[in-house]
Amino acid sequence: MKIKRILGALLFASMATAAFAQQAPAGARQAIDPATLTEAQIAQTKVPQALFKLAALYKQSGDLERLTWTLERLVALRPNMGDLKLALATTYARRGEKSKTYDLLLSMQKQGLGYALSGNENFAKVADTKVWTYILEGLDVNLKPFGQGKVAFSLPAGDHLYESLAFDPQRKQLLVGSVRDGTIQLAGKDGKLTDFIAPNAENGLWCVYAMTVVPEEDVLYVASTASVYFRNFRKEDYGKAGVFKFKLSSGKFIEKYLLEPDSDARTLSSIVAGKGGLVFAADGLRNQIYRVDGGDLKLMMQNPQLTSVRGLALDEDGRKLYFADYALGLFGIDLAGGKGFDLEYDSKDLTLGGIDGLYWYKHALVAIEGGMSPPRIMRLSLDSGGNRITRAAPIDAANPEFKALTAGAIDGDNLYSIANSQRNEYGAYGTPENGAKLSAVNVFRSDLTFNDAAAPGASGAAPMLAPSKSVSGGGVFQNVEAGSSTGPAG
Repeated sequence: MKIKRILGALLFASMATAAFAQQAPAGARQAIDPATLTEAQIAQTKVPQALFKLAALYKQSGDLERLTWTLERLVALRPNMGDLKLALATTYARRGEKSKTYDLLLSMQKQGLGYALSGNENFAKVADTKVWTYILEGLDVNLKPFGQGKVAFSLPAGDHLYESLAFDPQRKQLLVGSVRDGTIQLAGKDGKLTDFIAPNAENGLWCVYAMTVVPEEDVLYVASTASVYFRNFRKEDYGKAGVFKFKLSSGKFIEKYLLEPDSDARTLSSIVAGKGGLVFAADGLRNQIYRVDGGDLKLMMQNPQLTSVRGLALDEDGRKLYFADYALGLFGIDLAGGKGFDLEYDSKDLTLGGIDGLYWYKHALVAIEGGMSPPRIMRLSLDSGGNRITRAAPIDAANPEFKALTAGAIDGDNLYSIANSQRNEYGAYGTPENGAKLSAVNVFRSDLTFNDAAAPGASGAAPMLAPSKSVSGGGVFQNVEAGSSTGPAG
């Protein structure tokens, strides 16, 4: 069960008790016994890591009451994590709280979440009503494949770790990047690869984590990092990362913009670019966004309360930059004013967790939610100001090919995405844990015009979303504890 993975954190309570001690007045700080914490104390904490540790402790000790309080607080802090909601629903059910179990699962089903709970013994105390049968059916419906997308072609199996795609509209050519060998290849419609760019003494490429193109300027930008996943990794390169610029038509190296290495790991894992030299790259480990400016990478946004910055998208006018946080959802930055804003939407109807890829498409955002259950590709239409989601439409969901859905690239009205990334087959030292298990990588094609006029209310349809209570353009991300830091940061 996924609840085991969620609550399978370290069982030590030192960090948790320290977090609660910090909330006490300075003269009254002392060690706190987790078994004595009250509901009010747990509800006041702002440290998710401490709550995860407490949840693991309470699960092990069988303290379902405090486990409930802890999970309720975690869900409030991480509302886009469906697996957390499942953990809370499971705990409600184990306590025999039918109404709370039913209400939560029904809201999850409405958001598009799906889980196979039939026969799950954790729900035995609430599984004796017709309402329970109705809930099971609704959650099962969301697990059924939806959409018309299909595998376009497969990339060769082997130790490549293909993690990024880009599309050249001038030559109608898909580009494929490798984390393991730092190469960029051209993919034919049959999946046959042709060499295009390789690391050498001139360009100094490392792992290729993300790519983006500006066809009007004949430019390809690559986000590259020296990590242990790189087959030719050198210890002296640890901590190095940068944005590399190539001529899109020929692959000729132009220039690179490097970050100064330090003692901590970094990974430039997302990149987006627009006309006029707008280039942004995100560090998913440090939760920072950089901008290419005057030949350097300058820090534009950072927030230690973010969990993992993933996809980036730039509107067609270059006025707004959108980014996804894996646990917290979607946010935006008004580039003219240098202010962050919440992307408004009705959270009762939509959950935006587990986003790996994010793309701009005809005044909408296309989100690849590979970390959701079930994984899905969504089209999120925006209002005229670009601050609010007005309609959310699934394009493809719960497809059997979505074994590890990650990043992609847009070609006109089509989205190409990596359906079965092999990243989970690699260990902490960057090598395959079992080379024989590395499969061919399927490139999935979705029609972004599909489900454009679906009737609201139907399963898989595109619901109209009411405005949320978030206030956009205020300079901070309202639903991130401690706000944000936008604009120049030191």
